[in-house]
Amino acid sequence: MERHYQSPRSGRSWIVAAVLLTAGMIIGFVVASDLGWLPTGHAVPDSVTPQARQVSTAPQPILPGMGTQSFVEIAKAVKPAVVNIYATKTGKAEGSHATPFDDPFFRKFFGEEFFRRFEQQQPKERKERGLGSGVIVESNGLIITNNHVVGKADEIRVTLSDKREFKAKLIGTDPKTDIAVVKIEATGLPTVGWADSDLLEVGEFVLAVGNPFGLTQTVTLGIVSALGRAAGIAEYEDFIQTDAAINPGNSGGALVNVRGELAGINTAIFSQSGGNMGIGFAVPSNMARSIMDQLVKTGKVVRGWLGVSIQELTPELAAQFGVSDTKGVLVSDVMDESPAKKAGFARADVILEYDGKPMDSPTHLRNAVAQTPVGKKVAVKLLREKKPKTLDVTIVEQPKSLAQAGEEETAESIAPTGVLADLDVRELTEDLAGRYGIKSGERGVVVARVKSGSTAEETGVREGDMIVEINRQAVGSMKAYERIAAKLPSDQAVLLLLKRQGRTIYLTLRP
Repeated sequence: MERHYQSPRSGRSWIVAAVLLTAGMIIGFVVASDLGWLPTGHAVPDSVTPQARQVSTAPQPILPGMGTQSFVEIAKAVKPAVVNIYATKTGKAEGSHATPFDDPFFRKFFGEEFFRRFEQQQPKERKERGLGSGVIVESNGLIITNNHVVGKADEIRVTLSDKREFKAKLIGTDPKTDIAVVKIEATGLPTVGWADSDLLEVGEFVLAVGNPFGLTQTVTLGIVSALGRAAGIAEYEDFIQTDAAINPGNSGGALVNVRGELAGINTAIFSQSGGNMGIGFAVPSNMARSIMDQLVKTGKVVRGWLGVSIQELTPELAAQFGVSDTKGVLVSDVMDESPAKKAGFARADVILEYDGKPMDSPTHLRNAVAQTPVGKKVAVKLLREKKPKTLDVTIVEQPKSLAQAGEEETAESIAPTGVLADLDVRELTEDLAGRYGIKSGERGVVVARVKSGSTAEETGVREGDMIVEINRQAVGSMKAYERIAAKLPSDQAVLLLLKRQGRTIYLTLRP
């Protein structure tokens, strides 16, 4: 079975197929359409026996970076550690919903015999069976796979490369990264060693090993197509993109480098057809290993927290803040009582490095912070007012919920001026706060209307946005807004700091 995701990055009909409990079979051929699963093909008949063929003794190619190993040797070393995972989930058959006959009154009126015959005609429970892959990472039976393969299963069975089958115990899952860990009672098992995924480079050869469509021990070859990809599948994403063929059933399988080390856990594909189109995604080994270690030790995942709102540094914003290029992450807000606040972070800081590693996107920084051990002191290099600065911050555990306050006062609209002429701005009132979901406690001005087709609309200003700053000057009231707006040159860009649904963002509004 296969879950499809609409790609957030394209207006075309791309489908992100997270290769879920895939190549599965449903008892009674009932498809769990309420789960968004679609049939993906047919199982290979048991009667079909592969024909033996002569093994070539010709020398195998050894490519740059492979040392003395060939792809044949790498495949031989890795395949025994990649397993089949069968996950079974029991649920009610489609149509088996409550009926009036469940009411005791109806049972008494029609009689137990009539009701018994009625029940016998109703659809029974059915089992959904899905197939995925897993990788043995410890010889005592510890296996890493995807959360979407085993996360909701009632029973998990693992088949090794030597055909032995084991019932597996679920150690823990992390839906936010789509990683899960299971264990079987066995010893002396073959394993795959871990690679440092931070050392991967675009263009490097990789092999994907798994069980696509139930075809066990399948190896495909490709390269690393891109790094640090976000595909809108999981909450924390830092995917390795590869063109190695990945299909339904590969989920949880191994992506290995030319040294036979585990570089990633195959997780998802971009596909229009449900099959391979040369765009597959794998969770990097460093992220997967960190999650696995926490699940094994504590059964849960604890993530680090810095306490800043961040956004992409666009060329327009880089120009506004005097940054020479778009490398770095812009701080749009600093939360109260957060580690960042205590360390001295400020709004409009541009974070360049975190714990010695360059930060080029909000996703990169977010993942780096989340994986930082709680209590660790980290050096953060940034630019403030065009000057370099280094702050030391102690990371704490990420709060379970981040609440903010907001609301109040009296209304009146003004005649907009300059580059703000396309905005209808009003004093924030209790009525407007309720209409736009702004919580009590906020003071300022809110955008009540954006002129259709205007530059402001195209730039991203929306109705309900609260204007916090104009050109780095605080806007706490309509009077402050009018005073600042009156002084704006009509031919210059304006830097707005907006608050939207509890988050703050910078936008550059050009004439």
